[in-house]
Amino acid sequence: MTKSSPTDIHLGQYTKIARDFFTPKKRKLANIISTIKKPLLYITLSKASLMAKMTSPSNTLFFSLLLSLFITLAFSDDPDCVYTVYVRTGSILKGGTDSNANVRLYDAYGYGIEIRNLETWGGLMGPGHNYFERGNLDIFSGRGPCLQAPICALNLTSDGSGPHHGWYINYVEVTSTGAHIPCSQQLFTIEQWLATDTSPYELTAVRNYCNSDDDGVQKRRHTHRMVRSGSSGLVSAV
Repeated sequence: MTKSSPTDIHLGQYTKIARDFFTPKKRKLANIISTIKKPLLYITLSKASLMAKMTSPSNTLFFSLLLSLFITLAFSDDPDCVYTVYVRTGSILKGGTDSNANVRLYDAYGYGIEIRNLETWGGLMGPGHNYFERGNLDIFSGRGPCLQAPICALNLTSDGSGPHHGWYINYVEVTSTGAHIPCSQQLFTIEQWLATDTSPYELTAVRNYCNSDDDGVQKRRHTHRMVRSGSSGLVSAV
């Protein structure tokens, strides 16, 4: 199976989607957090500009350097967590696929990352390797924004492309870690076909292992509905 070369990967470019299932209190807080940079930058620029006008040329240079540093920090949004995805394709006859796989990973608060085309994002199996062949354990790894909590929900979708689109998956295992962030690990048991000609006649598998407490149940219901429909709370595409 020949796959496309990794030319469409854009690390560090994210698409943030509206938080459509947060409670009003959480939505208000999230909006404050997401908009705080611009007013803070505006206030800092205004004050620094005024101070620069009232000081000597040497101080003006100092404030210019200070502003450059602040702007760099204010607008930097580099990914700072590493995600590793293990995909086990079943050994069942015709279990392998020629299709591409997309993954969405979520925490209990509805934050998530979207990986478009696992192979081009972070395939680690080497040149010429055929991904998602029958019996394969394929490994992928790449950087992305850190989530608010450990990963507990998964949306695995096949794009149905290629001469043989049917795919049987045993499991997907995900690990994540970052600087000063403990490593987390989650195993998602799939044991399902992703195919249009075999039961359950779907190209998507959803697994939701988020909290089971009262608050968690509500989050889980919303998260499952969100993952199934393809909408999201806050999803960053990596």
